[in-house]
Amino acid sequence: MLKRIAIMLVCFGFVLAGCAGTQSPQKFSKPSDHPPKFAAGTTMAALQTAKNIRIGVKFDQPNLGYMSPGAKVPSGFDIEIAKIIAAHLGLDAGQITWVKTDSADREKYLTGNTVDIVVASYSMTPQRQSVVGQAGPYLVTGQQIMVRKDDADIDTAQDLKDRKVCTVAGSSSTELIVKKFHADPWPSDSYAKCVDALLDGEVEAVSTDGAVLMGFLINHVDEVKIVGEPFTTERYGIGYKHGDKAMCEFLTKTLLASYKDGTWSSAFETTLGKTGVEAPTPAQPDKCQS
Repeated sequence: MLKRIAIMLVCFGFVLAGCAGTQSPQKFSKPSDHPPKFAAGTTMAALQTAKNIRIGVKFDQPNLGYMSPGAKVPSGFDIEIAKIIAAHLGLDAGQITWVKTDSADREKYLTGNTVDIVVASYSMTPQRQSVVGQAGPYLVTGQQIMVRKDDADIDTAQDLKDRKVCTVAGSSSTELIVKKFHADPWPSDSYAKCVDALLDGEVEAVSTDGAVLMGFLINHVDEVKIVGEPFTTERYGIGYKHGDKAMCEFLTKTLLASYKDGTWSSAFETTLGKTGVEAPTPAQPDKCQS
């Protein structure tokens, strides 16, 4: 059952990406013995000189960005993408400062210089790109619905009318389910709390990107299920400071290199692909704007 749902999420949830054959796992990128050289005055040169990069990530999304109890370093697909970026700066994982970044904090942390970049299931939207830069997409997914395993009343988004649905403040998921599907929103500050509320019967559903829900499904396969097909397209991008075209070009080049050398596929297979689903074909990043 888990594999069937997970395949649905990959082959339908990652709607623009398509599905590719499984590749042999490869090691994630590690800093070269000959670090790349960047032009003086660029963000990349400053980070390399500082020998540190502050990366905003989620701590509450299993297999995407998650800090396990007692752990000192988060894990998940977004975390591995962040490590690949650091490696292309000539930095190793020990030179990353992981900053817990909730959905509502992403723009604020970038504009306020709390973080250098954000890799946190960060859907690319025109509204966000008026405030911060977003390079990518590096993953394409779509909004879906999670309900309790014994729920026979909610099968599609149209069934959400007047039902209590948990979403996270600051995410792109809330507005759609309220305006289009007339759900009764139950806002939370984390998806983990949303899932707990679902299991406790406080809400009838949780709605967010399929990639996020898939991470929770792996941990609660006997208690919850994902219903319906995706009803949006969500393109995950890497957040950076607005107007920094050189950083955008570096991030885009890094993503393309990870697609070619297999590190992107390895990152997916060891995180979101742990159920045995195939890694989707990575989406082509957008062209950087001036």
